[in-house]
Amino acid sequence: MQRFKNFGRHWSLVSAVVALFALAGNAAAQEDTPLALINGAVDDIKAGLADNRDAFESDEAALKTFVDGLLAPRFDRNYAGRLVLATHWKKASTEQKKRFIDGFYNAMLSRYAAGILEFQEERVEILPMRGKQSSASRATVRTVVTLDNNEQVPVNYGLVKRGDAGWKVYDVNIEGISYIRNFRAEIDSEIKKTSLDAVIARLEKEAGIG
Repeated sequence: MQRFKNFGRHWSLVSAVVALFALAGNAAAQEDTPLALINGAVDDIKAGLADNRDAFESDEAALKTFVDGLLAPRFDRNYAGRLVLATHWKKASTEQKKRFIDGFYNAMLSRYAAGILEFQEERVEILPMRGKQSSASRATVRTVVTLDNNEQVPVNYGLVKRGDAGWKVYDVNIEGISYIRNFRAEIDSEIKKTSLDAVIARLEKEAGIG
């Protein structure tokens, strides 16, 4: 249980760091490797917050729209949603799958978008890649994030390559705990207690959609 408490304790920070992927911008088009994409993103997020931090702090809707517009093209929410739904995926209808993916993604945005405001470039260290990446279809980018108390937290990102669409992030791993696995356990328990439709309705309500 303690490790899952730690997961929640660090999540707002991870929300900020995941913006590295969302704000990759031109770097994503010019440098189609996981590490180059992340390194190029640092300058973009720094500039974006310098221009808009005050406005985003007072306008939650604008902040969510901003994060969504940048993250959506670079986050494989279909794959992430399927992994989270796990065994329930095969039993779900096409409509249920679509609603779950949209609800899950937008609920995460509503819950964690403000984390981008916590981003501080000097607290994130991007580590060198391991192994060859040229022919790989999956990759892990490792980072170390320093918290306010100087604790260093390993935060690793799972990426998958989608052909011409390039690299997309689908998982975040904090201190050895995957958000995919964490949410999978949470959603599975909720579905078993209620139903998939009830879970979808709850996500849509949290996200303010539907």
